[in-house]
Amino acid sequence: MNNVKNVFSIKDLENLSGIKAHTIRIWEKRYDILQPMRTDTNIRLYDLASLQKLLNITLLHDYGYKISKIATYPQEKIPSLVREIISSKTAKSHAISEFKMAMMNFDQELFFNTYNWLIAEKSFKEIFHQVFIPLMNELGLLWQSDTITPAHEHFISYLIKQKLLINTEKLQVLKQTKNDKVFVLSLPMNEIHELGLMYLNYEVLLHGYKTIYLGESMPIENLKDLKKHFNSIVYVSYMTVQPERDILDNYIQKMSEELLDDNTELWYIGRMVEFIKKDELPEKITIFNSISELVDWI
Repeated sequence: MNNVKNVFSIKDLENLSGIKAHTIRIWEKRYDILQPMRTDTNIRLYDLASLQKLLNITLLHDYGYKISKIATYPQEKIPSLVREIISSKTAKSHAISEFKMAMMNFDQELFFNTYNWLIAEKSFKEIFHQVFIPLMNELGLLWQSDTITPAHEHFISYLIKQKLLINTEKLQVLKQTKNDKVFVLSLPMNEIHELGLMYLNYEVLLHGYKTIYLGESMPIENLKDLKKHFNSIVYVSYMTVQPERDILDNYIQKMSEELLDDNTELWYIGRMVEFIKKDELPEKITIFNSISELVDWI
């Protein structure tokens, strides 16, 4: 898991491209679109160039090009065609493919070039919802299937965080327009998956509210300190892997006892919220199943 990949199995290609391994084998046999290396035991292996070619072919195929036709094109024509057909409809899938290649190749320049191309046509909010959220969802599955390593995930996550911080700072210097409540954003103890919470901080600022961003591993007793400084608080907690299921409801109960009053709300989001027992929650606790759902509630 800790070795950086530059050679891929056919299953890796399936996970990264969305094209079934069976289909890839057929395309190879009938049209010679890829030329895999072979191990001594005849197992197919592919390099980064093969991955890039397959991602481009996938985009062309999704756009209506037949594989039999694509197979006749010279090597240099395929990326050229991809550039020609990119439109608002294909931008999302192309950008996700380019970010995947940037990640697999640890290529910062490709990441920045792709981002700059997107930001010329879209707002940062559109890029995050249309490209970064689907990309991060895919990365979780790729990591679970050993297609990528923690090094890949950390590399791309850090670059996305950089863009989030830059765009968040632009909002922080503006005067807030809504003063009825303050949002305090944090992660539970031992929770380190921060990207979603960072984006929510951006969205709350975009809506004109003041935010207090506290980040990862925040003890409940420290959250309570904020009540000395602000009258009306919405505590936002992003739970990706923590608290663990066997202590989750006790954690929610403790937060309720320590923080809830007439001027306080608790908002929960993240993968773990599906395991919260919702039938007896106080009315000032709100559970969100997605970032979009929470943003609509602000």
